[in-house]
Amino acid sequence: MSSGVKGSARSYDGSGRLRSSAQRQLRVVEVAGRLLVERGYAATTVADIAEAAQVSVPWLYKAFGPKPKLVKRVYDVLMAGDLDPVPIAERPPFQALAAETDPYAAVQRYADISRDLVSRMGPLAAVLLAAGHSGHGDITAIADTLGRERLWGATAFTDRLAALGALAPGLNVEGARDVVWTLISPEVYRMLVLERGWTDTSYERWLARSLTSALLKAR
Repeated sequence: MSSGVKGSARSYDGSGRLRSSAQRQLRVVEVAGRLLVERGYAATTVADIAEAAQVSVPWLYKAFGPKPKLVKRVYDVLMAGDLDPVPIAERPPFQALAAETDPYAAVQRYADISRDLVSRMGPLAAVLLAAGHSGHGDITAIADTLGRERLWGATAFTDRLAALGALAPGLNVEGARDVVWTLISPEVYRMLVLERGWTDTSYERWLARSLTSALLKAR
């Protein structure tokens, strides 16, 4: 009898519980992202998110932490598109971009990646940046982090173009980086797609054309 009990304990499968937790976390991310975009940072409480996501406030704090950490986690998951801890730079689209040797093809890949990222997290990023600039103390650090992350991505991409010898005459790496940093900003996406009604496809085509024209020397 004792042996049977121990065997059952060893063979316990917790995968269902893990799947349930992951599903709840994804539901929280979806709900929190929507509420933050609709209401703004200051007007969205942890209790609001818990109620809308149908989870308890204690569970939410345990899984995500206090509001600033919750919001940053929501942003990170939206940017990645899943809960997988694999860094963005190590994912297949970015690996393919890093291996691309044709600068024109690299720009197209980058535009595709940028559209994919900003379509998921751009509206939330715009809200968080606005909140940070408005002086909400607990979100200022997150807004600063978002800006640094975008600058890092722009720098990595322009460094790659420079290594390929593809930058337009008279354009240095710092100038190219600042152009990319501006064009991929969530504010630009918000203006064109959310305010002016562009489709994501139109945005991606515009971004590819703009990056090509601004960065690359003629073929």
